[in-house]
Amino acid sequence: MNALAAPRPSRNPEPMLSDSRPPPSSVAGRLGRHRVTLGILLVVAVAHLGAWWAMNRPVSMPDFRGQVNGLAFAPYQRGQSAEGTNWPTPDQIEGDIRRVSGMTRHIRTYAVHGGMERIPEIARAAYPDMRVTLGSWLDRRLDRNAAEIRRLVQVARESRNVERVLVGNEAVLRGDVTPAQMVGYIEQVRRQVRQPVSTAEPWHVWIDHPELGNAVDYITIHLLPYWEGLPVDDALRFIMEKYDAVRARFPGKRVVIGEVGWPSDGVAQGAARASRVNQALFMRSFFNIAEARGLEYFVMEAFDQPWKTSFEGRAAGHWGMYDLDRAQKWPLTGPVQETPAWLGWALGASFAAFLSAFFFLSRRPDIRWQGKLMLAALSQGFVALGTCVVLAMSETYMSTTAGVVWSLLVAGQVLLLAILLSDGFELAETVWGRVSKRQWSPVPAPEGTPLPKVSIHLPICNEPPAMVRETLDALAALDYPDFEVLVVDNNTTDPALWEPVAEHCARLGARFRFFHLGKWPGFKAGALNFALRETAPDAAVIGVLDSDYTVRPDWLRRMVPFFNRPEVGFTQSPQDYRDAHGGLFKRLMFWEYAGFFKAGMVTRNERNAIIQHGTMTLIRKSALVGAAVEGKAWAEWCICEDSELGLRLMRAGWEAVYCPDSMGRGVMPDDFSAYRKQRHRWAFGAVQIVKGHWRALLNPFNRSLTQGQRFHFVMGWMPWLGDALGLAFVLGGLVWSVGLVLIPLTRLYPSFDLFGVHLQTEGLRTALVAAGLSDEFPITLFMIPSLGIFAFKLAQIWTLYRARVACGPWDRLGAALGGLALTHTIGKAVWQGLFKRRAHFARTPKMENAPALVQGLMTARQEGMVMLLLWLAAAGITLAHRGGTWEAVLWTVILLVQSVPYLAAVSVALVAAMPARQTSAVLGAVSAQSSAGQAVARTEMH
Repeated sequence: MNALAAPRPSRNPEPMLSDSRPPPSSVAGRLGRHRVTLGILLVVAVAHLGAWWAMNRPVSMPDFRGQVNGLAFAPYQRGQSAEGTNWPTPDQIEGDIRRVSGMTRHIRTYAVHGGMERIPEIARAAYPDMRVTLGSWLDRRLDRNAAEIRRLVQVARESRNVERVLVGNEAVLRGDVTPAQMVGYIEQVRRQVRQPVSTAEPWHVWIDHPELGNAVDYITIHLLPYWEGLPVDDALRFIMEKYDAVRARFPGKRVVIGEVGWPSDGVAQGAARASRVNQALFMRSFFNIAEARGLEYFVMEAFDQPWKTSFEGRAAGHWGMYDLDRAQKWPLTGPVQETPAWLGWALGASFAAFLSAFFFLSRRPDIRWQGKLMLAALSQGFVALGTCVVLAMSETYMSTTAGVVWSLLVAGQVLLLAILLSDGFELAETVWGRVSKRQWSPVPAPEGTPLPKVSIHLPICNEPPAMVRETLDALAALDYPDFEVLVVDNNTTDPALWEPVAEHCARLGARFRFFHLGKWPGFKAGALNFALRETAPDAAVIGVLDSDYTVRPDWLRRMVPFFNRPEVGFTQSPQDYRDAHGGLFKRLMFWEYAGFFKAGMVTRNERNAIIQHGTMTLIRKSALVGAAVEGKAWAEWCICEDSELGLRLMRAGWEAVYCPDSMGRGVMPDDFSAYRKQRHRWAFGAVQIVKGHWRALLNPFNRSLTQGQRFHFVMGWMPWLGDALGLAFVLGGLVWSVGLVLIPLTRLYPSFDLFGVHLQTEGLRTALVAAGLSDEFPITLFMIPSLGIFAFKLAQIWTLYRARVACGPWDRLGAALGGLALTHTIGKAVWQGLFKRRAHFARTPKMENAPALVQGLMTARQEGMVMLLLWLAAAGITLAHRGGTWEAVLWTVILLVQSVPYLAAVSVALVAAMPARQTSAVLGAVSAQSSAGQAVARTEMH
């Protein structure tokens, strides 16, 4: 049978990644092949376990063997809240009283409604020795305040175990009640009860309003150094200093510490860090000082109360001595660990990272130890971060909505891990791999060798005639015995563009046929389908070329012989360019393109998973016709019909051949707008292809692709999905930064004058909170991976280019800049592709005049606007938080890092707008710094 008329080949699936050696038959032999891999993975795992061990060493601190004086008692259970109507039952209250009775004999309450008024009665029945400081809740609603005062008086009169009474809690601090109103409420209660009466306020409210101290029987102060932003080591000095100051201000008055404590979790406040160890250290140290000085106090608080987080921040839910499930957080004696169950989490993370890395490395035992170590460390580091995120989730009280958000964020972390591992594996096998199975160099067929007829299809649309004539002249010079050229012009309305091309085809002879279709459906794919119908019946190979490509004379003679192998369905030569000296912008693009064709495509070729391009490709005609769907070989529904066809041919079982040798050169886009449109089309088309072939790509039970092909197509496009997520994170970060900036500023400036008008900021703060914004920073663990991914991507580009692309360091930086400049465009294209079925085909303009400087800036106006917003947000965070916490600094850094791709886009747009003559000096300086080793690069570029 003629190989060129070969039928569809039978599929012979092979492992996703395998070397050329047959696998040993015994288990010991298989393990022997991986002994270096296993050794490196074990070393990394041990180092990881050592890091967990070092960060979770037991912390020694003062023991406390006495009894806690008192606890702030709010018995709300999971799903209950003082702000709703789902309140604790009497049985739940009794259970909580019994639970704390082993730690204290004094409790303090905050309200006499919602079932809280029954606490004295339940406490007396459950534990007769329990004494209650009865509290009440006052706010701005005067009628409710009156009812609360009546109940307070009634319960105090009826309960013998109520030893003190509190009228309101921080009501003056919140501004709900004026000092004069509070004095009136206190006097009203004092006249009706036998117990001592006070109100509870932070220490500074008593100093600022001495009239309150004169009205009460005793002083109740709140001392919470965490909210003061003090480090835990300085917290005890601070609270004792303030305690003594209040005592000195009101001599002869008893001073009770109504709230004292430290949260076990939450966002840092200045130098104050919320953690289990810090909470235990502060409280146990305070207990000993209080016992020595005979202080009366109530710990803030008995049980964690996550319902408070909605208006006080995450830390507000973690002040309890017990967690929400009523488990004691730490012992009163002995060392304390931040994560007592750390070993289980660490072993789980080590095991998951071990499996992840071994999944890849076991398929490529030929990778050198440096590559194995790099991938093992990446896997272990990122899995460890993910484990810490899940650990934080397990210790955070979440609503259903918060749980959904956290789950989505964790899913994003898993996606980032997949991208990181796939990129890391590509880096490892490209740079440190030693075995290559599918590398070919095209060898010209000897003279006299029978060669099949080739039909070359050249679709054009609104192309400059001079450029197309140059392409046709190069085709006319082909050193090949039997070929034809079909030039198909569609949707070109100006005769001045297509008529000169038609005349030139006529001059070149019968081999060249020209077709003008006018308005024609299907864009480029429609033109190619027409050309296929007009192809000579005896043609066995179809070639496709872009209108700007000038091919080498030996292109066909060197590439067609690959079709002698009956399993080969198509061949692909790299996209290469002849206008790299057209200015700094052209040079930047040249090397940005080169990375994919000199590294990415070579790696993909090892698993028969290359991306087919619509130029410099040859296709077996029988394969092309056999892959037709509804009579159309080229998919007119897909904006990247070339890549879609390549995937379809692979699904049909055909093999692809990629030769990295340059067989032809085209021209690159003339400006940043065209450069961006081209990448938008590629990214949008990739999403279309995934949607059209999702069963083959995403269903592991679909065997139309090999594992290696599925891996490369899915993971190869995954970074573009990462760009889409990055765009969402940028927009989300900007929105969240509004709250991070404005809410603290409204507290700092409660009012201001604008154009002679006095304005209050409380309403703005209320509106921001109502909109779901907050002045709390996102979980730090969610912020770190994005920085790590960004750093790794830069390191990956640098290392890959250094190993596979013959260019100097400045050209590597230029390539990285070009890639970053397209991040926003790719992200938009992916989102549009997810929600739109079709996009307008935008041809990439070539050989057009460069735009003016202002026009260049306008092309990047969207990116420039986002960049400025990110910079303004970073400046606002610095102004509002003054770098007071690590979270503030880290969030500022993230905003600045997120702005880098947008700065790159603006920079590239400016470079593209510069006339080529103005960049010649720059190019000369770059070339002058190139080492002798980069002479190869310059030779290739010429």
